[in-house]
Amino acid sequence: MKSLLRLIASVSLLTCCLARAEKPNVLVIMTDDQGSLDLGAYGAKDLHTPHLDALAHRGVRFDQFYVGSAVCSPSRASLLTGKTPQGADLENNAPNAQGYKGLPPEQVTIAEMLQAEGYGTAHVGKWHLGEAAPLRPDDQGFDYSFGHYQGCIDNYSHFFYWVPPNRHDLWENGEEIFENGKYFPELMVERARRYIADQHEADEPFFMYFALNLPHYPLQGLQKWHEYYAHLPMPRRDYAATVSTIDEQIGILLAELEAYGELDNTLIVFLSDHGHSYEARTFYGGGWAGNMRGGKFGLFEAGIRVPAIIAGPGVPEGVVVESAAMQMDLLPTIADLVGVNRLPAGVEGTSLKPMFTVDEPLRDVMYWRMNQRWAVRQGEWKLLVNPRDDSKRYELDPVADKVFLSNLEIDLTEKENLANQYPEKVEELIAVYRGWEHFRAADFEELPEQWRP
Repeated sequence: MKSLLRLIASVSLLTCCLARAEKPNVLVIMTDDQGSLDLGAYGAKDLHTPHLDALAHRGVRFDQFYVGSAVCSPSRASLLTGKTPQGADLENNAPNAQGYKGLPPEQVTIAEMLQAEGYGTAHVGKWHLGEAAPLRPDDQGFDYSFGHYQGCIDNYSHFFYWVPPNRHDLWENGEEIFENGKYFPELMVERARRYIADQHEADEPFFMYFALNLPHYPLQGLQKWHEYYAHLPMPRRDYAATVSTIDEQIGILLAELEAYGELDNTLIVFLSDHGHSYEARTFYGGGWAGNMRGGKFGLFEAGIRVPAIIAGPGVPEGVVVESAAMQMDLLPTIADLVGVNRLPAGVEGTSLKPMFTVDEPLRDVMYWRMNQRWAVRQGEWKLLVNPRDDSKRYELDPVADKVFLSNLEIDLTEKENLANQYPEKVEELIAVYRGWEHFRAADFEELPEQWRP
């Protein structure tokens, strides 16, 4: 009888383990304002980023990965919903005041999708998709939430200082908490480790959205990294310290997964929300995008092309994808890799899994819009209207360059405006943009007369 009971128990345990193994954990790591090439794996010779470099080597690295917007909230909305910011109904930053617009509660997030599949769900870090209910993480499918609702905080006082009145902004499951003097990225790792331990003990798969607030200003890396980069000029010195700080914290988090035997059963997605900043609070630079022009707030390449890595179950190792992919593709990719068969309604992305083995783009056309600035890319040709270039790498004439055409295969720098040399291509791309489902007649109001359809 005892032997029979042991056999039944063994079969039950095996069945449980097999069922659990069918659902890998999902960890999405998003950094904030990280430059397009700011990892050792992307060619940054002056950065020490061993953990993220190792992640790139054991997974798929994307060399042309585009986010949906060059500013925080719309990019995050695109990530979590699998849509363009326009499809997610959040084209601008969620205002830093209570009660204003954020990600609409009717939008279905990755958390809600996986929650319906039996996943525990956690948000740790920056939110910036709405401060008041029903716009908070717990309204968008997260069982657990820890972090700040505003666009940025001081990492030690946890105050949002940049638009008065100054406000304390640290929350856990919707309740304000105080951890004065404790370093926020380390608090993030601490809360993430607790959550992983709880999920492991419960033997339940989890989805964690781990949204770091660096290298966004304030440039408060750990002191050891400020000392390590003391030889670099400002602002690269302090910016580099923040990048190595996030790499170290991510390394601690991955080590925790490994300690629980969960690392090999965790799908990991890493990306930045957009390109690096040239704002005064980041000392007018610090990030690196090679020869690409632009940065945060603009639709030149350095504003919307970011480092992106996928690793874990179902993902081959050591693959570099050179073809273009988009941020809204991540939700369907995650669904594909963890075995979710039904996507939320309205998803605009496509699973990137075919690109792991065949390096070809999944779409011929990509679109972006940020109020009156917009861009469309078809093949190697890219058209920008009302372009913005905070890098000031090259002169940008507000009149002559209002309609800006580039060929990314010929010149990735986007230095020269080819619109007058190839007027037929401008007309073709304007027509293509007009066919976008989110096109508005207002998008053409500022077009020079010669380019209006």
